[in-house]
Amino acid sequence: MTDDEASLRETAERRAAARMSVQAHLLTYVLVNAGLIGLDWFVDGRVDWAFWSLFGWGIGLVAHAVSVSYSLSGAHERTVEREMERLRRRQRGG
Repeated sequence: MTDDEASLRETAERRAAARMSVQAHLLTYVLVNAGLIGLDWFVDGRVDWAFWSLFGWGIGLVAHAVSVSYSLSGAHERTVEREMERLRRRQRGG
């Protein structure tokens, strides 16, 4: 395997792991909250407090998904490249 191929594989593995972390988070969210809703309903025949978990954890899940999406979009790398170019120009005096 060439260095380019190894680097490409490393990047692909990192990106796949990031996507899979969101999928695992979503699956855990669904299963745990389904259990909490079932428990809430079982206790008194209605669902009243379990929605707080859905709401609070849902915010965290959305934040996780947005964070992964942003990191995989390449926006960070483009911003770093632009900043490096600005610094290079400044070093050259222009």
